[in-house]
Amino acid sequence: MKIALPSHQNRVDEHFGHCEYFTVFTVGNDRTIVAEETLTPPPGCGCKSNIAQVLAEMGVTLMLAGNMGQGAVNVLGQSGIEVLRGCSGNVRDVAQKWLAGTLADSGLSCAQHEHGCHEH
Repeated sequence: MKIALPSHQNRVDEHFGHCEYFTVFTVGNDRTIVAEETLTPPPGCGCKSNIAQVLAEMGVTLMLAGNMGQGAVNVLGQSGIEVLRGCSGNVRDVAQKWLAGTLADSGLSCAQHEHGCHEH
């Protein structure tokens, strides 16, 4: 299993569509992190790119994110990637908390549209 987290300076980026990079953790059968890699998204807004498809092709099935609009959640879902929102902090710590079963989706969608990439 692979988990992706939108990242900035090794922390969960609050805005999925404009993250610096994605941290991708590979999880072993014993629910421990066995590998870590990063993926730099294409320039511009991630919600309009093919990043969901690229992550899915890498084997990612879960996105642990800060804030994310419902459109991005839908695009990721169409690529087979489940989304858990409301995450913050160090990316490895967040992944470890999910693996321990102590994270839950906030259910909150990002409503900030000042970046100009979201359709209204």
